[in-house]
Amino acid sequence: MSSNELLLATEYLEKEKKIPREVLIDAIEAALITAYKKNYDSARNVRVELNMDEGTFKVIARKNVVEEVNDHRDEVELSTALVKNPAYEVGDIYEEDVTPQDFGRVGAQAAKQAVMQRLRDAEREILYDEFIDKEDDIMTGLIDRVDHRYVYVNLGRTEAVLSEAERSPNEKYIPNERIKVYVNKVEQTTKGPQIYVSRSHPGLLKRLFEQEVPEIFDGTVIVKSVAREAGDRSKISVYSDNPDIDAVGSCVGSKGARVEAVVDELGGEKIDIVQWDEDPKVFVKNALSPSQVLEVIVDEEEQATIVVVPDYQLSLAIGKRGQNARLAAKLTGWKIDIKSESDAREEGIYPVPEEDVEESDDVLLENPEPLTEEDAPIEEVIEEGPVEEDEAIDEDSTGEALMAEEDEVEHDSTQTDDEESSSTEQ
Repeated sequence: MSSNELLLATEYLEKEKKIPREVLIDAIEAALITAYKKNYDSARNVRVELNMDEGTFKVIARKNVVEEVNDHRDEVELSTALVKNPAYEVGDIYEEDVTPQDFGRVGAQAAKQAVMQRLRDAEREILYDEFIDKEDDIMTGLIDRVDHRYVYVNLGRTEAVLSEAERSPNEKYIPNERIKVYVNKVEQTTKGPQIYVSRSHPGLLKRLFEQEVPEIFDGTVIVKSVAREAGDRSKISVYSDNPDIDAVGSCVGSKGARVEAVVDELGGEKIDIVQWDEDPKVFVKNALSPSQVLEVIVDEEEQATIVVVPDYQLSLAIGKRGQNARLAAKLTGWKIDIKSESDAREEGIYPVPEEDVEESDDVLLENPEPLTEEDAPIEEVIEEGPVEEDEAIDEDSTGEALMAEEDEVEHDSTQTDDEESSSTEQ
C-alpha cells in the first residue's frame, strides 16, 4: 500500500463511510504497528507518527536508557543515547526512527488487512451507536425480502429483521413496499448491529399517535398506557394537566381524522381512546368503554377490582373472547372481575335499594311508577312541573271524597231493594 493509496483510501472512507478522521488514524496506526512487529524484530515498544495530509508515516521505537543492554529490542546504552542528546539519563525513554527502508509486500498487505479490519470494526461501532439511539422509536424502511422466518426491512445503512412473532396477524408483507416499524431491540454482533423490529408492539401505536397528534408530540397530552392485541383491537389512555385541553378529543381529531390515520397505518385495527384518571375506580370504568358500569369495587392490597355492570351489558363489558376486559386490565394494571348486576346483588356485594327489601303494604305508594319516559325519579318530575296550591290534594279532602262515594253506593243499593220488593207485591 503506497502512501498515495493510503491517503486516497482514508479520504474515501471518511467521506463515503462517514467514519471520523480520528478513528481512521487510530486504526491505521494500530495496523502499521501490528505489521511492523510481525515482520521486523528491531524493537518491541513502538509508536507510529502518521501524516494524513502527506500520506506518510514513521515507525518510532521507544527504548529504556540503561548502563548495560540486555535486550536491544527494549533497551539502549546511555552512551548511544548521549550521542543524540547530551541530556539523556539512565531511566529515560529514548526514541529513534526505525522505519524499514522496504516495508515489503508482505508487510504492506498485512497492514492493509489490519487497516480494513479495524475500519470495519469502526463502521460497526458507528452503526451501532446510530441505531441504539433508535431503540423504542419508529423508523420507515423498505421491505427487501420475505422468507418463512423473517421479513427483512432495509433501513438504509443496514437491515432489520421482523420475526413472525412480531408481525401483525392481519397484514401481508410484500417486497419493495414501504413500512413503518418499531425498533424493539438493537444488538452488537461481530457482523455489525442486529436490529429487531416489530409491527405488533404497543410502542408502535404510541409512536404513531405522537406523529399524528401535535399535542402528544409537544407534551401537552400525555400517553399514560397502551394495551394492544395487534391487528384486532387496542386501547390507549391519555391525559392532560391543562383543564382546557380535551385529551381524548385531541387524539380523535376533527371528524376522527387523527385516529383514522393511525387505524389506516395499522390495517384497520380498532382503537379505543380513554381518559386516564388517578382514581382507579374512574380509570377502570373508563377503560371498559363502551360498556356501561354501575359500580367499581377496589381492593388496593390485591390491586384488584370487581366491576358491576347491567345484566344486558355483561357481554359487551367482557367483550368477544374476553377481549374488552383483558385489554382494560392491561391498560389499567388492575385485575378486573366483571359481574352482572343480578349476580352482584345475590352475592351482596352491590348495594340493594331499601325499597326492594321492605315488606310493606304501601310499597307502591312509597315507590310510585316513574312519570316520564326516561324513568326519571318522582322528585325530578315534581321539580319540572310543580303543583299549584289551589290544585293540591290533601288527605282530608281525599277522605271526604271516598266517604261521599260510599254513601252514594249505599243509597243506590237501598233504592234497588225497595223497587224489587214493590214489584213482588204487585
